Amino acid sequence: MVSQNYERINLRKYLGLAAGAALLFSLVACSSDNQDEAAAELTVYSGRSEEFIGTFFADFETQTGIKLNVRYGDSAELAAQLLEEGANSKADLFIAQDAGSLGAVADAGMLATLDSTVLDLVDPQYQSDDGSWVGVTGRARVFAYDPTKVTELPSSIDDLLDPKWSGKIGIAPTNASFQAFITALRQLRGEAAAEQWLTALVANQPLTYEKNSMIVEAIDAGQIEIGLTNHYYIYEVAQSLGRAINVKDGFFAPGDVGNLVNVSGAGILNTAKNSAGAAELIKFLLSNESQNKFVTDTNEYSVLPDLPAPKDLPSLKQIGSPRVDLTALRDVAATQRLLVRVGLL
Repeated sequence: MVSQNYERINLRKYLGLAAGAALLFSLVACSSDNQDEAAAELTVYSGRSEEFIGTFFADFETQTGIKLNVRYGDSAELAAQLLEEGANSKADLFIAQDAGSLGAVADAGMLATLDSTVLDLVDPQYQSDDGSWVGVTGRARVFAYDPTKVTELPSSIDDLLDPKWSGKIGIAPTNASFQAFITALRQLRGEAAAEQWLTALVANQPLTYEKNSMIVEAIDAGQIEIGLTNHYYIYEVAQSLGRAINVKDGFFAPGDVGNLVNVSGAGILNTAKNSAGAAELIKFLLSNESQNKFVTDTNEYSVLPDLPAPKDLPSLKQIGSPRVDLTALRDVAATQRLLVRVGLL
């Protein structure tokens, strides 16, 4: 009888252990399945439009099998959304049109430090000092001009203050790229000098436009002779019009603030559920194949050191862009207050 009771106890103990093991195995398997499912998806907040970057995302999905859940929007608005969401954000990766938006999120301590295998791909000038974000493409500030009317090219933004340019200059003060340029001007020359330059520019009665492309269109139409814009807009306008246009890109002397090179870039959220997949996407965008495609298809500069510049343009080294802390371009609010004071906003 004792032997039979002992055997029953052991049997119950064995069945209990077996059931516990099965439950544990089930929980582990479920957890593993959830992790695999998370690793198979990546949530991206993209300040670059679907028209611009959608084909790159599609190629990444095809090559890796990772499904991208992309939220498109204005870079500054997405940065504000991330700051509001905080630790509850579902985003794994933030891709921004400009360094300032990335800097705002980095300042809040929301971006993880990128691995050296990512950072080492890009010139230190085009990434954050703390390694929280890295540039993906470069966008150079230029003066677009009418080559039939402008024969003596300016060598500095200060040359545009000459009365001979009165009523002949186009600017886009509400545009983010113009505001980034003024933020860089404030950083390099100081607040008072930046205000003095803007006041003198306003005295020259520049024509204001909502978009950079409208500046290029106005030059082509003979309405103005010169305008401050980004280098790739002459390509975009020519493509949209389906013809060659009477506009060229010009660069100031090396080191002039008018040659500012801003970047689109990417940073991984420190709350990311799929940080490995996010790093994989950044590396994909920084691959030679993707970077060459950016240059040929979108006419933006590659941030890799050895790839060619867009057609008919100097290399980034030849431009001689000023040494600017791109993260500091986040200080747009102070720039907007300045533009209000001088009457441009």
